[in-house]
Amino acid sequence: MTELLYQTDSYLREFTANVLGVDAEQNGVLLDRTAFYSGGGGQPHDLGSLVANGTTYRVSKIVRGNLHMIDGQLPAVGAMVQGVLDWDRRYQLMRTHTAMHILCGTVWRDYGASVTGGNMEPLQGRMDFEFERLQKELVGEIEARINAEVQAERDIRVNILPRDEAFKIPDLIRTKINLLPEGIAEVRTVEIVGLDLQADGGTHVANTREVGPIRITDYKSKGGINKRLYVELDA
Repeated sequence: MTELLYQTDSYLREFTANVLGVDAEQNGVLLDRTAFYSGGGGQPHDLGSLVANGTTYRVSKIVRGNLHMIDGQLPAVGAMVQGVLDWDRRYQLMRTHTAMHILCGTVWRDYGASVTGGNMEPLQGRMDFEFERLQKELVGEIEARINAEVQAERDIRVNILPRDEAFKIPDLIRTKINLLPEGIAEVRTVEIVGLDLQADGGTHVANTREVGPIRITDYKSKGGINKRLYVELDA
Protein backbone atom coordinates (compact mmCIF):
# COMPACT_ATOMS: atom_id res chain seq x y z
CA MET A 1 0.00 0.00 0.00
CA THR A 2 1.19 3.50 -0.85
CA GLU A 3 0.62 6.39 1.54
CA LEU A 4 -1.13 9.09 -0.48
CA LEU A 5 0.18 12.22 1.18
CA TYR A 6 -1.93 14.62 -0.88
CA GLN A 7 -5.12 13.20 0.61
CA THR A 8 -4.43 14.95 3.91
CA ASP A 9 -2.06 17.74 2.81
CA SER A 10 -2.66 19.26 -0.62
CA TYR A 11 0.02 21.90 0.07
CA LEU A 12 2.91 19.44 0.34
CA ARG A 13 5.38 20.39 -2.40
CA GLU A 14 8.26 17.99 -1.64
CA PHE A 15 8.56 14.60 0.05
CA THR A 16 10.91 11.66 0.51
CA ALA A 17 10.04 8.07 -0.31
CA ASN A 18 11.52 4.64 -0.99
CA VAL A 19 11.27 2.75 -4.28
CA LEU A 20 9.10 -0.33 -3.70
CA GLY A 21 9.32 -1.68 -7.25
CA VAL A 22 9.96 -0.83 -10.87
CA ASP A 23 8.08 -1.36 -14.13
CA ALA A 24 10.66 -1.61 -16.90
CA GLU A 25 8.05 -1.81 -19.65
CA GLN A 26 6.54 1.57 -18.76
CA ASN A 27 9.75 2.97 -17.24
CA GLY A 28 8.08 3.70 -13.95
CA VAL A 29 8.72 3.34 -10.23
CA LEU A 30 6.41 2.41 -7.38
CA LEU A 31 6.90 4.41 -4.17
CA ASP A 32 5.92 3.71 -0.56
CA ARG A 33 4.51 7.24 -0.25
CA THR A 34 3.74 10.03 -2.69
CA ALA A 35 2.39 13.57 -2.93
CA PHE A 36 1.77 13.22 -6.67
CA TYR A 37 -1.93 13.06 -7.57
CA SER A 38 -2.52 10.38 -10.20
CA GLY A 39 -5.58 12.04 -11.73
CA GLY A 40 -9.29 11.33 -11.54
CA GLY A 41 -12.60 13.07 -11.03
CA GLY A 42 -11.80 15.35 -13.94
CA GLN A 43 -8.52 16.58 -12.39
CA PRO A 44 -5.33 15.79 -14.39
CA HIS A 45 -2.32 14.06 -12.85
CA ASP A 46 0.53 16.04 -11.34
CA LEU A 47 3.89 16.68 -12.95
CA GLY A 48 7.29 17.18 -11.35
CA SER A 49 10.49 15.27 -10.68
CA LEU A 50 12.14 12.57 -8.58
CA VAL A 51 15.73 12.94 -7.40
CA ALA A 52 17.73 9.80 -6.56
CA ASN A 53 21.49 9.49 -5.98
CA GLY A 54 22.08 12.93 -7.48
CA THR A 55 20.10 12.21 -10.64
CA THR A 56 16.90 14.12 -11.44
CA TYR A 57 14.15 12.24 -13.27
CA ARG A 58 11.20 14.06 -14.84
CA VAL A 59 7.83 12.59 -13.80
CA SER A 60 5.68 12.62 -16.93
CA LYS A 61 2.65 10.68 -15.70
CA ILE A 62 1.27 8.75 -12.74
CA VAL A 63 -0.86 5.69 -13.46
CA ARG A 64 -2.68 3.13 -11.30
CA GLY A 65 -2.38 5.51 -8.36
CA ASN A 66 1.33 4.95 -7.74
CA LEU A 67 3.32 4.13 -10.88
CA HIS A 68 5.44 7.22 -11.48
CA MET A 69 6.56 7.16 -15.11
CA ILE A 70 9.94 8.86 -15.49
CA ASP A 71 12.58 9.70 -18.07
CA GLY A 72 15.95 7.97 -17.93
CA GLN A 73 17.38 4.86 -16.28
CA LEU A 74 15.27 3.50 -13.43
CA PRO A 75 16.61 3.82 -9.87
CA ALA A 76 17.07 0.56 -7.95
CA VAL A 77 14.46 -0.98 -5.69
CA GLY A 78 15.08 0.29 -2.17
CA ALA A 79 16.55 3.60 -3.30
CA MET A 80 15.47 6.73 -1.47
CA VAL A 81 14.06 9.46 -3.68
CA GLN A 82 12.98 13.05 -3.18
CA GLY A 83 9.79 14.01 -4.96
CA VAL A 84 9.30 17.59 -6.12
CA LEU A 85 5.97 18.70 -7.54
CA ASP A 86 5.49 21.25 -10.30
CA TRP A 87 3.90 23.47 -7.68
CA ASP A 88 2.65 26.29 -9.91
CA ARG A 89 0.65 23.80 -11.98
CA ARG A 90 -0.59 21.89 -8.91
CA TYR A 91 -1.77 25.05 -7.16
CA GLN A 92 -3.59 26.21 -10.29
CA LEU A 93 -5.36 22.83 -10.39
CA MET A 94 -6.23 23.09 -6.69
CA ARG A 95 -7.83 26.49 -7.29
CA THR A 96 -9.63 25.19 -10.36
CA HIS A 97 -10.94 22.07 -8.63
CA THR A 98 -12.31 24.11 -5.74
CA ALA A 99 -13.92 26.50 -8.24
CA MET A 100 -15.70 23.53 -9.83
CA HIS A 101 -17.02 22.48 -6.42
CA ILE A 102 -18.22 26.03 -5.78
CA LEU A 103 -20.06 25.91 -9.10
CA CYS A 104 -21.47 22.46 -8.45
CA GLY A 105 -22.53 23.28 -4.88
CA THR A 106 -24.19 26.55 -5.86
CA VAL A 107 -26.08 25.06 -8.79
CA TRP A 108 -27.25 22.13 -6.66
CA ARG A 109 -28.32 24.36 -3.75
CA ASP A 110 -30.04 27.05 -5.79
CA TYR A 111 -31.37 25.14 -8.82
CA GLY A 112 -31.38 21.45 -7.83
CA ALA A 113 -29.45 20.48 -10.97
CA SER A 114 -27.37 17.28 -10.95
CA VAL A 115 -23.89 17.09 -12.45
CA THR A 116 -23.59 14.81 -15.47
CA GLY A 117 -19.88 15.31 -16.24
CA GLY A 118 -16.91 17.60 -16.02
CA ASN A 119 -13.25 18.12 -16.75
CA MET A 120 -10.53 20.64 -15.95
CA GLU A 121 -7.09 21.91 -16.85
CA PRO A 122 -5.09 24.52 -14.93
CA LEU A 123 -7.26 27.65 -14.53
CA GLN A 124 -10.12 26.43 -16.73
CA GLY A 125 -12.78 23.75 -16.74
CA ARG A 126 -16.21 22.66 -17.88
CA MET A 127 -19.13 21.12 -16.04
CA ASP A 128 -22.35 19.58 -17.35
CA PHE A 129 -25.68 19.85 -15.53
CA GLU A 130 -29.26 18.74 -15.97
CA PHE A 131 -30.99 22.02 -16.79
CA GLU A 132 -34.29 22.23 -18.65
CA ARG A 133 -33.32 25.67 -19.98
CA LEU A 134 -30.13 27.68 -19.68
CA GLN A 135 -30.23 31.24 -20.99
CA LYS A 136 -27.78 34.14 -20.81
CA GLU A 137 -29.62 35.79 -17.91
CA LEU A 138 -29.45 32.63 -15.81
CA VAL A 139 -25.75 32.16 -16.62
CA GLY A 140 -25.06 35.70 -15.40
CA GLU A 141 -27.00 34.99 -12.22
CA ILE A 142 -25.00 31.80 -11.59
CA GLU A 143 -21.71 33.65 -12.12
CA ALA A 144 -22.69 36.29 -9.57
CA ARG A 145 -23.68 33.64 -7.04
CA ILE A 146 -20.49 31.58 -7.34
CA ASN A 147 -18.35 34.69 -6.93
CA ALA A 148 -20.32 35.57 -3.82
CA GLU A 149 -19.21 32.19 -2.41
CA VAL A 150 -15.57 33.03 -3.23
CA GLN A 151 -15.93 36.34 -1.42
CA ALA A 152 -17.58 34.62 1.55
CA GLU A 153 -14.14 33.12 2.32
CA ARG A 154 -15.48 29.68 3.16
CA ASP A 155 -13.06 27.14 4.64
CA ILE A 156 -12.55 23.77 2.92
CA ARG A 157 -12.32 20.68 5.13
CA VAL A 158 -11.20 17.18 4.19
CA ASN A 159 -12.24 14.00 6.03
CA ILE A 160 -11.76 10.28 5.42
CA LEU A 161 -14.76 8.28 6.62
CA PRO A 162 -15.76 4.59 6.71
CA ARG A 163 -17.90 3.86 3.65
CA ASP A 164 -21.06 3.06 5.64
CA GLU A 165 -20.78 6.29 7.62
CA ALA A 166 -20.10 8.37 4.52
CA PHE A 167 -23.10 7.04 2.64
CA LYS A 168 -25.42 8.14 5.43
CA ILE A 169 -24.69 11.74 4.38
CA PRO A 170 -27.53 13.02 2.13
CA ASP A 171 -26.54 13.94 -1.45
CA LEU A 172 -22.88 13.02 -0.86
CA ILE A 173 -22.60 11.66 -4.41
CA ARG A 174 -23.48 14.70 -6.52
CA THR A 175 -22.85 13.17 -9.93
CA LYS A 176 -25.72 11.57 -11.80
CA ILE A 177 -23.97 8.19 -11.60
CA ASN A 178 -22.27 6.89 -8.44
CA LEU A 179 -18.65 6.46 -9.49
CA LEU A 180 -17.38 4.89 -6.23
CA PRO A 181 -16.50 1.18 -6.68
CA GLU A 182 -18.06 -1.29 -4.23
CA GLY A 183 -14.62 -2.30 -2.91
CA ILE A 184 -13.78 1.16 -1.55
CA ALA A 185 -13.78 0.78 2.26
CA GLU A 186 -13.18 4.45 3.07
CA VAL A 187 -14.54 7.58 1.44
CA ARG A 188 -12.71 10.89 1.33
CA THR A 189 -15.02 13.88 1.59
CA VAL A 190 -14.37 17.52 0.71
CA GLU A 191 -16.56 20.13 2.41
CA ILE A 192 -16.88 23.78 1.52
CA VAL A 193 -18.23 24.82 4.89
CA GLY A 194 -21.76 26.17 4.59
CA LEU A 195 -22.08 25.37 0.90
CA ASP A 196 -21.10 21.90 -0.30
CA LEU A 197 -20.10 18.41 0.83
CA GLN A 198 -19.03 15.75 -1.68
CA ALA A 199 -17.07 12.55 -2.00
CA ASP A 200 -13.88 13.54 -3.80
CA GLY A 201 -10.30 12.32 -4.18
CA GLY A 202 -8.65 15.41 -5.65
CA THR A 203 -6.67 18.34 -4.29
CA HIS A 204 -8.18 21.63 -3.11
CA VAL A 205 -7.25 24.97 -1.58
CA ALA A 206 -7.96 25.67 2.09
CA ASN A 207 -10.35 28.60 1.61
CA THR A 208 -12.54 29.81 -1.24
CA ARG A 209 -10.79 33.21 -1.25
CA GLU A 210 -7.73 31.49 -2.80
CA VAL A 211 -9.77 30.66 -5.92
CA GLY A 212 -10.13 34.28 -6.97
CA PRO A 213 -12.72 35.56 -9.47
CA ILE A 214 -14.52 32.91 -11.51
CA ARG A 215 -15.69 33.74 -15.03
CA ILE A 216 -18.28 31.71 -16.91
CA THR A 217 -16.91 32.16 -20.42
CA ASP A 218 -19.43 30.11 -22.41
CA TYR A 219 -22.42 27.80 -22.17
CA LYS A 220 -23.81 25.20 -24.55
CA SER A 221 -26.58 22.67 -24.88
CA LYS A 222 -25.24 19.14 -25.22
CA GLY A 223 -28.62 17.70 -26.13
CA GLY A 224 -31.84 17.27 -24.17
CA ILE A 225 -31.55 18.74 -20.70
CA ASN A 226 -27.75 18.37 -20.62
CA LYS A 227 -26.18 21.86 -20.47
CA ARG A 228 -22.47 22.73 -20.26
CA LEU A 229 -20.83 25.67 -18.49
CA TYR A 230 -17.22 26.73 -19.13
CA VAL A 231 -15.24 28.57 -16.44
CA GLU A 232 -11.87 30.32 -16.22
CA LEU A 233 -9.78 31.74 -13.38
CA ASP A 234 -7.20 34.51 -13.21
CA ALA A 235 -3.54 33.48 -13.41
